[in-house]
Amino acid sequence: MQQTARSQISKHRQSGARLAWIGQAFLILLVLYVAYILIINLIQNPALFVQNIITGLQLGFVYAMIALGYTMVYGIVKLINFAHGDVFMVGAFTSYYLISRVKLHIWPAIFFPDLPPWLVVIIGTGSVILVSMLVCVALAVTIERVAYKPLRDAPRIAALITAIGVSFFLEYFGALYFVFSPRFIPYERPFDVVTWYISGNGIHQIIPGQSIPDNSITFSNIILIIMAATILVQVLFQFLVRRTKIGIAMRASSFDKPTARLMGINVDAVISFTFAIGAAFAALGGVLFAIAYPQIQTQLGILPGLKAFVAAVLGGIGSIPGAFVGALIMGQAEALTAGYISTPMRDAVAFTILILVLLVRPTGIFGEPEKEKA
Repeated sequence: MQQTARSQISKHRQSGARLAWIGQAFLILLVLYVAYILIINLIQNPALFVQNIITGLQLGFVYAMIALGYTMVYGIVKLINFAHGDVFMVGAFTSYYLISRVKLHIWPAIFFPDLPPWLVVIIGTGSVILVSMLVCVALAVTIERVAYKPLRDAPRIAALITAIGVSFFLEYFGALYFVFSPRFIPYERPFDVVTWYISGNGIHQIIPGQSIPDNSITFSNIILIIMAATILVQVLFQFLVRRTKIGIAMRASSFDKPTARLMGINVDAVISFTFAIGAAFAALGGVLFAIAYPQIQTQLGILPGLKAFVAAVLGGIGSIPGAFVGALIMGQAEALTAGYISTPMRDAVAFTILILVLLVRPTGIFGEPEKEKA
């Protein structure tokens, strides 16, 4: 009997190794094919290729802002917070009302008429972002206390289903006419968009009505703001986690919650703080996304939220650098697919990349296998 069992186990292992080898071979062939397509297009039209890369960077940096919240919450609570994408949506809608109804983005010009216009834009836009962050922080902490905290010791599937339920509630409650409305709403930007083009003789600002030379590469102040904000958030969060007391408490709670409690750490407060920080980043991402793509609706957070979650898993969920790298990969995959294959295929290709990478490395690019605690 023992020999029969051993032979069956050996056969299963050989079969699993054979399937893994087939998956890796398929992945290598796919990567070579994609590389061939990209190189051909780069040679044929370098300007268009670079333009698609810029589009991918803009998407990737926004996804990185959302993915950071996913990876933070999972790292401490081991919960996939599917409502995180809808917090992103609430941040976009909050900024919309602050701009279109309250006119918060121009308050410095009203109270201080002598301020330079550029300073009015900075202070006004910063105020809109700050208030949107505070609203989303309050929402996320409320969700955590009401929906997730009572299930802290329940099976993970219970918390996961609750997260999906909270996500649907935010989407469909927000679609009511007395809340956000189910319609697509044009978004009023808090500042003017300035666009430049790069040609053979340098960088030039595009004047409205002016035609630009062929094979030029264009970019706007929006992508510069998105990139700067995302990099700043990444740096500040790394400092928070590595150099502050709350960061040490977050790492301790992530590693072993009972021991962290014995050491005097208020784990519940740390978890609430984690949700709050993640929501603040999601709100910032929502505002920047709405500025970049100025049309919002209550289903806004579904696809960006899912893609940010995929980015976090792709990079290694629980890893901050992994979330950033995974988001950039997702952004590039989406932009290059839309540019060279088909726009409807961009979502399918992005999720296919996740499947292929996880077949080869289930923990993601930067993820490490879980170690047993002593």
